Amino acid sequence: MRETLNIAVPKGYLFKETIHILEKCGYDTDCFNDNDRKLFFYSEINNFKYVITRPMDVPVYVEHGACDIGFVGKDVLLENECSVFELLDLGNGRCRMILATQKNCIDDVKRRYEHFGTVRIATKYPNIAKKYFEKKGMQVEIIKLYGSVELAPLLGIADEILDITASGKTLAENDLVEMENVVESTTRLIANEVSYRIKNEIIEDIINKIKKVIK
Repeated sequence: MRETLNIAVPKGYLFKETIHILEKCGYDTDCFNDNDRKLFFYSEINNFKYVITRPMDVPVYVEHGACDIGFVGKDVLLENECSVFELLDLGNGRCRMILATQKNCIDDVKRRYEHFGTVRIATKYPNIAKKYFEKKGMQVEIIKLYGSVELAPLLGIADEILDITASGKTLAENDLVEMENVVESTTRLIANEVSYRIKNEIIEDIINKIKKVIK
């Protein structure tokens, strides 16, 4: 029997889409029906060990060899800057990273932009925010949050938020409007650099199968 392949699968909105693609590829996904609270699922048929983790942790586990491959949003890769191989763009899980502010604050924020005043940005993605504004040559104060960043402008601790959005529904519900589109994100298949060399045959087989089902 070949060596077990450890696969990092993100919790949240990408979880079901990832499992659906694996199922379409013909891989055993019945193991996920056992208990949705488990952190590990093992498929004896494929000899896959699935590691269920927070999206932000997927590239970390892959970089350090705890997982051989993983599924993760491009936004997470840009933020974490882990040393991994990006193998394939699956094209699903599409969302945009945007800058948004309160409707009644648009003019004030624009004036700060025009006069290069300091703008306070609340975000879960401080590295992306820092690089984005450095390219624009703007001085910003970045406020790192872990929860709902939409609260920051409403509570007066930030002028804008930098966050991901798929439909814009959450923005509208909180009277926020989009200011700029920063980057688009889709799901990527990544691999540990050593694992890709050692387990190249099985990983390439996965890549080829996924390519066929996402066309």
